[in-house]
Amino acid sequence: MTNTNSRRQFFAGAAASVAGLAVARSALAGLPEPVIQTSVETAPPLIPTTGRPYNPVVTLNGWTLPWRMNNGVKEFHLVAEPVVREVSPGFKVNMWGYNGQSPGPTIEVVEGDRVRIFVTNKLPEHTTIHWHGQRLPSGMDGVGGLNQRAIPVGKTYVYEFEARRPGTFMYHPHADEMVQMAMGMMGMWVTHPKAKHPHISEVDRDFCFLLNAFDVEPGSKTPKINTMTDFNIWCWNSRVFPAIDTLNVRLNDRVRIRVGNLTMTNHPIHLHGHEFLVTGTDGGPTPPSTRWYEVTTDVAVGQMRQIELIADEEGDWAMHCHKSHHTMNAMGHDVPTMIGVDHRGLVKKIQKVAPDYMLMGERGMADMGEMQMPIPDNTAPMMTGTGQFGPLEMGGMFTVFKVRKDQKPGDYKDPGPYKFPEGTVAYEWNGALPPTPRPAASSDTTPATAQAIKPTAKGMSH
Repeated sequence: MTNTNSRRQFFAGAAASVAGLAVARSALAGLPEPVIQTSVETAPPLIPTTGRPYNPVVTLNGWTLPWRMNNGVKEFHLVAEPVVREVSPGFKVNMWGYNGQSPGPTIEVVEGDRVRIFVTNKLPEHTTIHWHGQRLPSGMDGVGGLNQRAIPVGKTYVYEFEARRPGTFMYHPHADEMVQMAMGMMGMWVTHPKAKHPHISEVDRDFCFLLNAFDVEPGSKTPKINTMTDFNIWCWNSRVFPAIDTLNVRLNDRVRIRVGNLTMTNHPIHLHGHEFLVTGTDGGPTPPSTRWYEVTTDVAVGQMRQIELIADEEGDWAMHCHKSHHTMNAMGHDVPTMIGVDHRGLVKKIQKVAPDYMLMGERGMADMGEMQMPIPDNTAPMMTGTGQFGPLEMGGMFTVFKVRKDQKPGDYKDPGPYKFPEGTVAYEWNGALPPTPRPAASSDTTPATAQAIKPTAKGMSH
């Protein structure tokens, strides 16, 4: 976390003021100082120093929001505001978010905590916050016009409720929702169990992140908010591969990964090298009797899936959305398929007029992962990222799950490329090839025929 000094000042100020603060509904005083974070790096877990203890999560390319204790109440301060998010190096997007970032910071509490969240609106229009999946009083649910008046520009509203059940939840606006969510307003909420829970295991590593998507024209900086399905920037916590941090764990760690989806489509999240159990949904922990092993779990729109596994296979393992277009970015939806079409003569003629012209797709798209094709400023390459064996040809919802026997407990640093034991990497074969089996050709040369049977009036009546 690059904002260590801000956190220290926050907690020092909070500790000094708790004894003298008495906050009542009719006379709220002493707003908590908002903590702002702009670093795109994954922050270390925020170890609780006040309130009930818990095992903290690590937010991929994000952070956890500090709080202060005030007469037994956990107080947070969220600031809704325009932000600039670095989606990948050299590619920045104008978004709306919270406390300097999109997504906003993760909020972590403990089951039974009394929580008070101050929300200051620095957007150019009104807003609210809906606490997605929470059990709470209807007037705190955050739907503008239905449960509350929308928060006007420049004003601060207060949400206060008890964190009644453990689980993973999300927060997002319910005011001009299409615009504000398309601009990146969202965040995660984790409620830890207050005691040992029969359906919640203790884990060594606990990660969380949101799936989100934007439509940003190449060379521009502001998302197109009216897009319904044709998004071209597919992100995990508003980052695209290779700018998504890796998940780094110790061999035989028990690992929990919480994934929330606030895009406009579903995402089948696939992990290589391991099986996992779905141990939680938006509704809370799943009973063990309902679980089965998977390597892919589909996270639908507005849903959360919590998976757990034992990281017992050392190596570098891909983790990604299994919709292949979602692992690439800056996608064009009107590009023709030119596979197998020989354009060599035409390309030379075009290059006399436009020297930078490049043919795309004659042999497939793999070349895009290797060549340095000119792209507009402030644009993410469609296929990028390299490993120790060459281009990975990804650029969206993809990262690497790194399992190492020498990764220390509590150490989340990237250990670098995996050192493959001798004889465990696929290699080129230079010997004689075995015969290739082929299906036997049919001796029947009779042409195939087809006959259409039209429904009769009698047949239609049945």
